[in-house]
Amino acid sequence: MEIIKFYSVVDEYGEFSNFAKYPIKMNGVTWPTTEHYFQAMKMVSPQNQKKIRNAKTAMQAARIGRDRKNKRRRDWESCKVEIMRKAVLAKFSQYQELKELLLSTHQAKIVEHTVNDDYWGDGGDGKGKNMLGRILMQVRDILAKEER
Repeated sequence: MEIIKFYSVVDEYGEFSNFAKYPIKMNGVTWPTTEHYFQAMKMVSPQNQKKIRNAKTAMQAARIGRDRKNKRRRDWESCKVEIMRKAVLAKFSQYQELKELLLSTHQAKIVEHTVNDDYWGDGGDGKGKNMLGRILMQVRDILAKEER
């Protein structure tokens, strides 16, 4: 089975990263990246959500969203995967070139390859959950069914 690894936005398949600069529209609001949207959805406070949406970079949005001083939703752990799935589906549905890129991977296994994250990524050693890669493959399946 072919394996496609991605991480940095400047590498091959960098478009798969949540830090890639593809604004998404969700519920009438435009978010600079899927990372901005995802991090903002953690927050209870609309002010914190707006602060994250207005962050200049995805990294700044991530830092604000990961700051434990900002109050998170109580249900975050139970809903974060579905929120990520919605964001990724929006991104690959709203950009034809991204949809085509994702569909071009056919049945390859998609892996976010990083030592920095063993939940969304593979942990660098392949032992992580690779949840972002799994979501990308699920979105690919959804989009492929729509194409038929």
